[in-house]
Amino acid sequence: MKLGLDDRVALVCGSSRGLGRAVAEELAREGAEVALCARTKGTLEDASAAIGAATGKAPFTVVADLSQRGQPTRVVEECLEHFGRLDILVTNSGGPPAGSFEALRLDDWQAASMLLISSVVELVARALPGMKTRGWGRILAIGSIAAREPVADLILSNSFRPAVSGLTHALAREVAEAGITVNSILPGFTNTERVRELYGHTAGATAAIEQTIALGRLAEPEEFAALAAFLVSERASYITGVAFAVDGGWMRGI
Repeated sequence: MKLGLDDRVALVCGSSRGLGRAVAEELAREGAEVALCARTKGTLEDASAAIGAATGKAPFTVVADLSQRGQPTRVVEECLEHFGRLDILVTNSGGPPAGSFEALRLDDWQAASMLLISSVVELVARALPGMKTRGWGRILAIGSIAAREPVADLILSNSFRPAVSGLTHALAREVAEAGITVNSILPGFTNTERVRELYGHTAGATAAIEQTIALGRLAEPEEFAALAAFLVSERASYITGVAFAVDGGWMRGI
């Protein structure tokens, strides 16, 4: 299936590893010009080199901490300066610390708010005007199953991820007539460093998680990236305001 992404310009945030990197590589394979963003220069450059070697399209890179006010705006502006436009925005970030309500400080709540919701608002605010001018755009927020069903010991994610889903659903209605779609994807337990950091690296830890998933295994980042590429493509032009779970059947709600 040709997705119509040839020469589209995409910014994928949090893309030095994990889900963000997988999405960036998938978009490059589909012909898009891709910009990567992450906090650490070394891992970002490694990701760019690996994606370039795999796809023949070396991404542009921007080092930034999206949890800091002003940094999301700068990232979009550097992409606009480099490419001349931005067609696709994929918002993504690392998750906040695990912990129960009583284990966390007020500073932890403020930091999680900046990381998970304020960064998305700022990225969209800077990217949206150009998309509206050109009459085409795709905004895709990478969230978490915590947006729909709370995950044990992740109260920060459980609190702020739903806000992102609410934003994308409401924004979709506001910008639809401008030719812009807005969706989100809610990844479940996936074979990434984030999951291993939270739950451990042992086979026993993985097996315990897999027992809760209908398909009986963790997802691979590439499986997640396939849906992301479709949703930001020309083929998905009639899909907007939807949050898609990629969780292998983990959630039990209808």
